[in-house]
Amino acid sequence: MKRFTIHNRLSLLTLLLGILLITSCKKDNSITAADELGTVESMEDDAVADFAYTNATDDALNIGMEENPDRFGFQGPVTDFTSPRMAGPQVNGRVQGCFTVRVDTTAETTFPITVTIDFKDGCVGRDGKLRKGKIMTVYTGRLRVPGNKATTTFKEFSIDSINVEGTHIITNASRNEVPAYRREIINGKLSWSVTRWIKWSSVRTIAMVNGANTILDRRDDVFRITGEGKGENSAGKTWAHEITEGLIKKTVCRWISSGIIRFRHNSAVGSLNYGDGDCDNKAILTVNGRSKEINLR
Repeated sequence: MKRFTIHNRLSLLTLLLGILLITSCKKDNSITAADELGTVESMEDDAVADFAYTNATDDALNIGMEENPDRFGFQGPVTDFTSPRMAGPQVNGRVQGCFTVRVDTTAETTFPITVTIDFKDGCVGRDGKLRKGKIMTVYTGRLRVPGNKATTTFKEFSIDSINVEGTHIITNASRNEVPAYRREIINGKLSWSVTRWIKWSSVRTIAMVNGANTILDRRDDVFRITGEGKGENSAGKTWAHEITEGLIKKTVCRWISSGIIRFRHNSAVGSLNYGDGDCDNKAILTVNGRSKEINLR
């Protein structure tokens, strides 16, 4: 049985979530131009929010695990340190060792455990992004165990010019040896200034539907993505979406190969249909009853 741990799957989950709603298209004059533009803008705002939260939580989980992959670095009583393993540019592939990590627990085997990553007044990663403030993650147990979760919150945290607020929960939702993770954003908010912001919430479940038995071969891995979300921005736009037919993502294909998202943007309603399983960048966008084929990019 392939071991579906948060350590060896996190980067793949991040990739899947990052591409989930980045579905901007090459536009033509079919459908109403205003409807299509508004729909695409809402999808892009949703994708920006999704990427920001996934990126920040990815950082937090990976940094904690780099301390000790087996125990997530949670040993002994309250500890405050900067790990020697974090002193070089290889940490997490992105974030350099200019932060401190605090682990709060009472005993080696006691949960919940809180890990606080403090970027202080600024920490530039290998990706060139400037991170400030704190990311706090509370673990109910090891994430490789079904039912356990990690809840991440932020304190005066920002990535470059984007301030990040809200709660991000990852839960191991695996059942009957079928690997799955549930990801929830509660009261999310990204703000660039007092007058420019995105508010956002969502629930996603990613379940492996093929490939769990082939530990050395990821080419046959297939995931099914379900969930819903909603948001608004400072420009007065609101949107909501629901995955009404699970999105199928194969590791051997860049694109989502099938599934349907239904959405609402202000007064416009519609859907995005990814097709019947072919690996291509085509999808059918329907807005207010008018449809056309689009090219995803």
